[in-house]
Amino acid sequence: MRPSKDFFRPLAVGAPEPLREIPWTPSRMIHFFDPSNEKMVAKVPDIATKVDVLLGNLEDAIQASNKEAARAGLVKVAQGFQGPAALWTRVNDLGSPWVLDDLTTLVTEAGETIDVIMVPKVEGPEDIHYVDRLLAQLEAKARISRPLQIHAILETARGVANVEEICAASPRMQGISLGPADLAANRRMKTTRVGGGHPGYLVREDPSGDETATRQTFQQDLWHYTVARMVDACAMNGIYAYYGPFGDIKDTLACEDQFRNAYLLGCVGAWSLHPVQIDIAKKVFSPEPDEVKWAARVVEEMGEDGRGAVMIDGKMQDDATYKQCKVVLELAQKLAERDPELATAYGL
Repeated sequence: MRPSKDFFRPLAVGAPEPLREIPWTPSRMIHFFDPSNEKMVAKVPDIATKVDVLLGNLEDAIQASNKEAARAGLVKVAQGFQGPAALWTRVNDLGSPWVLDDLTTLVTEAGETIDVIMVPKVEGPEDIHYVDRLLAQLEAKARISRPLQIHAILETARGVANVEEICAASPRMQGISLGPADLAANRRMKTTRVGGGHPGYLVREDPSGDETATRQTFQQDLWHYTVARMVDACAMNGIYAYYGPFGDIKDTLACEDQFRNAYLLGCVGAWSLHPVQIDIAKKVFSPEPDEVKWAARVVEEMGEDGRGAVMIDGKMQDDATYKQCKVVLELAQKLAERDPELATAYGL
């Protein structure tokens, strides 16, 4: 670990000053596209008006024979990108033969447009240290004006065990996403699903004494522990937590449930793999209007400092409630600044 006094010094001569705080921008959905697919690339200008983050994928789902085409396609997209979505990329994993060219090409040819580099299969802070130093050298070489941010994916048991150290490894760290499919394989979990629950992971009602009575079962969340630990590690370090992919595109109801679980636990967004999941993520990761109105009422009645306690509709509200309501209200205010429909719905 670098000493604290050196933490915010550039890692290369001529590199931009590291960020002191990760800027907040809407990232309710990180929408993936294949830059080697001309049909997908043609839709980028339209999709970029509907999502918070558009991500050019270079890793999984891109065949080895298409890796170079995907990289070149993303550079072309970046060089003509108009937004308003943020542009991210997921590079190949650090053990692959493509990642060095991914980073070198993207930073030097598109570094002023790409905001965040998503790094897969991060296992420890040493992975972040490597990318951190390399990005600084490339930024200096290309004279990039602001530092690119790093987003890690938790896809191995070792990564989960080291999640606190990963979050604290660099001032570039923007956030972390759960990668449930690779993590399941690495943990030797017995599920072949990409995210979501499993009907076999359940608790059963105790017997009632009537041997003929049906005992109810309740499906549990396979990812609760990991998401909660990831959220704590991110919050502790001032960065953002995300749920990753939900693979069953047709099961929109279960997708919404999984996204909402992550939202309630503290995640700020999730991946969208298909256009049908965009509106789900937008809905789930935006506070409900009734919640916003209630939060605004609590904050107003408790005053600016939020100290003490008041009774509202027969329920006690104190400083802890005030802090919870401030979280909801501040998120609503930030989203309303960028979304006129939400501003109207929230009355802001």
